[in-house]
Amino acid sequence: MLNCGSEKGGTVAFSLHRIAMWSGQRNILTAMMRSWGNRPYTFVCDEPLYAHYLLKTRVPHPGIEEVIAHHETDWRKVVAWLTGDIPEGKTIFYQKHMTHHLLPEIDRGWLLQLDNVFLIREPRDVISSLAAVTPKPAIEDTGYPQQEEIFRWVTERTGKIPPVIDARDVLKNPQRILRLLCDVLNVEFTEAMLSWPPGPRATDGVWAQYWYEAVWQTTSFQPYTPKNRPVPPHLNGLLDQAEALYQRLYQHRFV
Repeated sequence: MLNCGSEKGGTVAFSLHRIAMWSGQRNILTAMMRSWGNRPYTFVCDEPLYAHYLLKTRVPHPGIEEVIAHHETDWRKVVAWLTGDIPEGKTIFYQKHMTHHLLPEIDRGWLLQLDNVFLIREPRDVISSLAAVTPKPAIEDTGYPQQEEIFRWVTERTGKIPPVIDARDVLKNPQRILRLLCDVLNVEFTEAMLSWPPGPRATDGVWAQYWYEAVWQTTSFQPYTPKNRPVPPHLNGLLDQAEALYQRLYQHRFV
């Protein structure tokens, strides 16, 4: 089963949009899904490649067997669904993706059928947060290499720089950044994207019980506050690697 759905009713004869939001670890990706899920005519999907990722890597995430049993594990079927007709007659198909879920064996050609957007976050904040749950993360665990690879792949094949938004900029001024993003995507901005009801959604993956408790308490993007969490000394090399990858996308972010 693919865990997706519309959170606002209605259909209308607008142009169709398939939007893939690509992010690494420890970002505001689920809050961004809430934002898009609260707008009309929009169908949202929560990490549709996660079950395939867990099946192949067997990373010991909470609820791994439940995720694999409940969600589609064949990436070819997932891709066919993501690029097919938009469900429920909606006009916007918003897809929440984590970059490390796009494993090397998965063909990239389908990305050309989507509007790909890249959500980035300052590496010091990501690694200091990740270290709390993964004491010795590798660079691949951060999602930065995969994000840079997807960004480069899309750029080289389209000849265009895809949209890049930084989490800090979103939290400092969500209305401005979302307006800019909607304009680039040729989607009408709506203030419904700035707030949402608290609590879980039918659109959340079955893993939500392990990861989404904080998001369930929110009703909007939380104001930006510097974290000031130190990066453990043994991860300084990892921080340098992540910073170099981050900067390759950061230079293209909306300002």
